[in-house]
Amino acid sequence: MSRPILIYIDADACPVKAEIYKVAERHGLKTFVVANSFMQVPRDPMIERVIVPGGMNVADDWIAERAVEGDIVVTSDVPLADRAIKAGADVIAPNGRPFTEASIGMALATRNLMEDLRSAGAITGGPKPFSPRDRSAFLSALDLAIVRLKRRGFGIATA
Repeated sequence: MSRPILIYIDADACPVKAEIYKVAERHGLKTFVVANSFMQVPRDPMIERVIVPGGMNVADDWIAERAVEGDIVVTSDVPLADRAIKAGADVIAPNGRPFTEASIGMALATRNLMEDLRSAGAITGGPKPFSPRDRSAFLSALDLAIVRLKRRGFGIATA
């Protein structure tokens, strides 16, 4: 049997956890919900809550140390996305935007520029509000990633 597809959720600020649970259940995929505080998750042997210690990037490090080719990482954190892509994982932002080898360089540059502007005192505004269209785009991107990985020979986890 091929290696199972695993889903890793950078869960602290993820607005699509419920959607991920449904899609993962439909496809029989093991899901790790990684956060630095207690988070309610469904009682399901295929969904594992991982509580990491508080601290800068601890959840990101936990995910980055485990994600490999054939896995899916859901995060809006650009440096984590970069690390996961380098490890071969598929990475999707909660708004459905895939992070790829081709797009991650620009995403990192934009993130760093905005961080520099904020530290210099510029008012940059935050991300736009999460919309139903974002949720729909995410579901499409997640399904597409799973189908693509299955076609490449990755399989289903067992509880």
